[in-house]
Amino acid sequence: MSQILSEILQGLETEYLQRMSNLGLSEGKDAYATAESLCHEKLYLGSNLLAKIISQDPTLLAARAGELITDPKEQDNPSVGIIICSNIVEAAFEGLLGVAFEQGWLEIDDQGRIVSDLGDLNVVFPITEDYSRSSTAIENVSSRKKSRLNQIFQAAEQEYIQLLDNEAHDAYTLALQVSGNYAIFAPDDIAPLIEENPLLLGLRPDELKNDEMFAGDPPAGIIISGHLTSILLEQLLTLAEERGCLAHDSTGHMIVPEGEEDNPVIH
Repeated sequence: MSQILSEILQGLETEYLQRMSNLGLSEGKDAYATAESLCHEKLYLGSNLLAKIISQDPTLLAARAGELITDPKEQDNPSVGIIICSNIVEAAFEGLLGVAFEQGWLEIDDQGRIVSDLGDLNVVFPITEDYSRSSTAIENVSSRKKSRLNQIFQAAEQEYIQLLDNEAHDAYTLALQVSGNYAIFAPDDIAPLIEENPLLLGLRPDELKNDEMFAGDPPAGIIISGHLTSILLEQLLTLAEERGCLAHDSTGHMIVPEGEEDNPVIH
């Protein structure tokens, strides 16, 4: 686990105990509700902080939305940041329920199920954190240092141009091939890009879901990978257009070779 996240969760447990004590609460429903509200209040972390946590623990990019997100505004198309934080919230919530059990505030049966009377549990917590904003991203874009992502894209473009010199008639197929070859797929490779540009946490699944491969619920890292691969493909096709290697119909739309796939193959 990330050291930063570990310290945050330790502080959360301390605050949970203090809040229960200060409010003079001891009933199961209060312990449950307080734990739930505290996790939602504290753990939708800002984009810059979350990016640092992911850099320390790239496995967080395996998180999926599942049914963890209750805010109706975010359920259908949550950002990567919301997906990851929702999983952090769920894990922390379970941890606090364990604390409540140890304190005698909650009763659990032999199957580990809560048997205390919890009252109405249908609470919706709105998510207000905006992962399309990041001061770190602005600072890094303003600097003259070439980002890791730019280096990857430039290498892909150079390879594509070399291939076009010999196989210009296969420009579209080559673009699919190169963009797939340079796809950034592994969490360990994606995490440094997020640290440089936390705005990647604001990306959403949109039309990038592959229902066959990810059952409609892709991991957070795949959402980023899919977007980056799509952007690279568009850049390569633009290069081909500039060199006159792609044909267009009478309306100006690119003519895609019959039988070609719309998406690059990610290796």
